[in-house]
Amino acid sequence: MNLLKSDEYPAIYDDYIETIVGDVHEELVNQLETFPDFIKAIPEELGTYTYAEGKWTVKEILCHIIDTERVMAYRALRFARNDMTALASFEQDEFVANGRHNERTFDSIIEEFIMVRKSNLILFDTFNEHELARKGMASDRLISVRAFIYVVAGHLNHHRIILQERYLKTQE
Repeated sequence: MNLLKSDEYPAIYDDYIETIVGDVHEELVNQLETFPDFIKAIPEELGTYTYAEGKWTVKEILCHIIDTERVMAYRALRFARNDMTALASFEQDEFVANGRHNERTFDSIIEEFIMVRKSNLILFDTFNEHELARKGMASDRLISVRAFIYVVAGHLNHHRIILQERYLKTQE
């Protein structure tokens, strides 16, 4: 996939997109290999750990990554298929609050991540350059199909860094 241009996405996604240093497709494939191993290395007893009052647990963050990937892939699909209906925001805090994520095992989260990512890789590979360049309104912001793919990869990187720095730093 071609490099993302700054006019393809709103600045709110800068922090995510800046984590992608090479080819975004290679990053997505690499994450499919490395992220499950990252999760497997987290002790099960840390699944419901949070570093401060009001913050999400480790499992809630992991499931938030999956939920967000689904939402971004759906948005990309809609715009790639030339459905230019403006798409509403999604309330991430409500998704987390109602997801029952802390009841899950790391193994089930890993399995879901792998399935979602494989499915999205297949979907993203079907988009041609014209479809990747299509833009639409999501959350009151103009964004391209290609940008959603970068957001998927960068969002995972962003939260992995948070997990490493704020949740798992005592484990090193």
